[in-house]
Amino acid sequence: MTDVLALANVESSYGPIRAIRGVSLTVKKGQIATVLGSNGAGKTTILKTISGILDPTKGTVTFKGEDITAKDPALIVQRGLSHVPEGREVFPLLSVHDNLLMGAYTRKDRDGVARDIETVYGYFPILRERAKQDAGLLSGGQQQMLAISRALMAAPEVMLLDEPSLGLSPRLTREIFEIVIRINRERGTTLLLVEQNANMALNVADHGYVLENGRIVMEDSCERLREKDDIKEFYLGMKESGVRGERRWKKKKTWR
Repeated sequence: MTDVLALANVESSYGPIRAIRGVSLTVKKGQIATVLGSNGAGKTTILKTISGILDPTKGTVTFKGEDITAKDPALIVQRGLSHVPEGREVFPLLSVHDNLLMGAYTRKDRDGVARDIETVYGYFPILRERAKQDAGLLSGGQQQMLAISRALMAAPEVMLLDEPSLGLSPRLTREIFEIVIRINRERGTTLLLVEQNANMALNVADHGYVLENGRIVMEDSCERLREKDDIKEFYLGMKESGVRGERRWKKKKTWR
């Protein structure tokens, strides 16, 4: 598989605060990759930097072999990369149907847009039922479905997903991730997933990166990451018992 998305030594800041430091990662075509990390580690900053919302202070972002570093977000969407932001950010005063059309605003193929609307209604039938309803009146889970569907309406080759399970029940989280897997398998869409639910992320993704204090500290296939003691302890809740485990939990994490 070829690399479709790559970051090379990328740094991004919010004012004087460096949020990510020297981040390098690659995502292969057709793959689901995930970035794990605690709150404030810099996961969302990585996605914002890729999609052009935040300009990096250093490094390069490459998409399909083209340097898209600090390009206009609309241009990046036209190139085939969509971003589902944390917190959904649907257009609350627009209907569900109009939100979907907003996702397709860069497209000129009306027939293709109509087909893709039917496709996303197939993924999330509740959206068909609520098509004329204002998006702001949807439940949190339905808004997440709409946010994913709106991103799909741009017909992306790569989709960035930021915390899709945030605030959702376990049942809804499973439903969302089942559709994420279908999107990857049926449409061939490459996915870069940021997710605090490490167990779910490692189960659906192919390759994973662990981010701590803005730096990548570990990467491997998700199958191998699940077996690493540090991942089990700090991300999957499988802490060691007894005094030794308590002592290790309080210490600064040392990655093997």
